[in-house]
Formats: sequence, structure tokens, C-alpha cells
Amino acid sequence: MTAPSTPPQPVPVVDCALYEYGRRRPGHLPLDEAMDAARTTPGAFVWIGLHAPTADQLQVVARAFALHPLAVEDALDAHQRPKLEQYDDTLFLVLRTAVYLEHEELTPTTDIVGTGEIMAFAGRDFIVVVRHDPSEHLGPVRSRLEADPERLAHGPVAVLHAIADSVVDQHLDVVTALEADADEVENDAFSPDTTRDIGRIYQLKRELLELRRTVVPLAQPLRDLAERRVPGVDRELAAYFRDVADHRTQAAERVSALIEVVDNALSMALAQTSVQQNHDMRRISAAAALIAVPVAIAGVYGMNFDHMPELRWLFGYPLMLGGTAVLVTLVYLVFRKKHWL
Repeated sequence: MTAPSTPPQPVPVVDCALYEYGRRRPGHLPLDEAMDAARTTPGAFVWIGLHAPTADQLQVVARAFALHPLAVEDALDAHQRPKLEQYDDTLFLVLRTAVYLEHEELTPTTDIVGTGEIMAFAGRDFIVVVRHDPSEHLGPVRSRLEADPERLAHGPVAVLHAIADSVVDQHLDVVTALEADADEVENDAFSPDTTRDIGRIYQLKRELLELRRTVVPLAQPLRDLAERRVPGVDRELAAYFRDVADHRTQAAERVSALIEVVDNALSMALAQTSVQQNHDMRRISAAAALIAVPVAIAGVYGMNFDHMPELRWLFGYPLMLGGTAVLVTLVYLVFRKKHWL
């Protein structure tokens, strides 16, 4: 008796639609009909959005659209570096997204930047977009493109531009939010009245470095698209990709500037801590010197020799106490003058 076969898992399709000359065909196109419809309809392409598919689920789409196995493997691993690769007539674009995580207070363990990934397979008549959390939901991007049929008529590469533009704009929004955190730690580092916590400054730097790893590697893929080094990019779209590349450059420069600000704040906080430690050591040393004077005198008179100065004199004991007080006072005044106390 054969064991019952496991039913295939449904593919997590967020949306699947056919576009003819930039206009969406009404309704939700079934996945198994998407490719046939795109290939048999002049001037049409299909746009499929997937959210965090499993290996088996993505293989269903990969077989339907003849996606390269290496690109499919990368699309399943949500820890890829931003890149643009070409497999035959299919472009594979990896984008890292970033979101600013709201927080009441910056602490040494506060997560500030959340990152996700978007992978896109773009062919002549299809585009498959795979999204991993916490990446941006692409519903608004699809809505904006559908409202601009002339742009959408450029085909799947126009969708690549819209996604890249949305991701880079999100990077800029995150940088703007991080500037407020950087100003806070900078003000704290230079404020004499604020308790400095080096851990929170270092945590902010870690988050900025994570954002830099998200923004900086995107330069080459956008440059390749803007300079039409890959097929499917016409002159009009190349101009739009140049605009996205310019925004990415702005984001990268602002991230680098923030890292420099945080580095300066960290150096200042460390210097202030070192100065405070030196000041504390001076105070401790001065206190030890004040204690050493009576301890030394008491130690001498506590040795029980027969021939001690003023040992048998009636006023010897008060004189020793008075002399000790005078010496301690002199030492105290010297340290006060040197600002050790």
C-alpha cells in the first residue's frame, strides 16, 4: 500500500497580474496561467510578487519561468549582498532594504535599523519579485506604476526601477531619522552635565555600519543599469536609473558623515572618561597623602622605645596631636591649591 503523497504547498503569491502595454488586465491571474498569457499576448508581461517562499514553493515558479538554479538559491538565502547578475536573458537584482525602528530611548542594546531583502528576476516578458521581512511592502509601488501606464509600458525593467527607487528613498528616510540619534549622542558627549554611556554610542555606530553595508554595495548594480550595460534598459529608463544612483550616493555620503560624527563623539566620550579617571586618581592620591601623615607619626610613637622625643613631657601628647593636625592642614592646602581636592 503506497503512502499518500504530501500535497504541494501553495505558493505565497502576494499578487500576480498581466500588463498589456502598461495597463493591467482586470483580475488576479492564476500562477499556472501567468507565463502562457505573457508569451501569447503581444506587448505584455506578467508581474508576480512572492513573500518569503520556501524552497519547494519557489521551485514551482522557477520551473514555470526557467529561472537559473544559482539565482534561485540566492533568492532563498536572505543574506545576500546587493548585486546585479545576468543569466541568459534574465536579470537577477538583489536589493537590501532598511527600516528605522522607533524607540523611546537609545540604549547599548537598542535595535535601530531593521534590514530585509528584495530579489527580482526580470525577463523579457516577466518579473518575479521575492521579498523577505522586514522589507517594504511593494503594494504602493505597484499602485504608483499602475497609475502611470506610459512608464509601465517599458516592461519589467521599469518595475526594477520603481522598486530600486522606492528602496533607495527608504534608505534616505532611515538616514534622516538616524541623524537625530547622532545629534543626541554628540550633544551628550560634549555636555558636562550628562552621564556618558559609551555603550549607546557604540551601538549607534554598529547600526550605521549595518546601514552602510546596505547602501554602499548598491552603487555598482545601479551604475550598470544607468549605463545600459545590461539588456532591456532603454535611454529613458537609463535616465531614471541615474537619478536613483544619485540618491543612493547622497545616502552613502550622509551615512559616512554620520559615522564620522559618531566616531568623534565616541573619541570625545573616551577622552572625557579618561580625564575623569585621572581626576579621581588625583583625589584618591591626595586623600591617601592626608591619611599617611597621622599614620606615619602614630606609627613612630607606637614603637615603644624608651628614648622618644617629648615622651615624658606632660604636654608631649597634645603637642604630637597638634603637630599632626598642622601637617595634615598644610598638605590639604597644598593639594587644594593644585586642584587635587
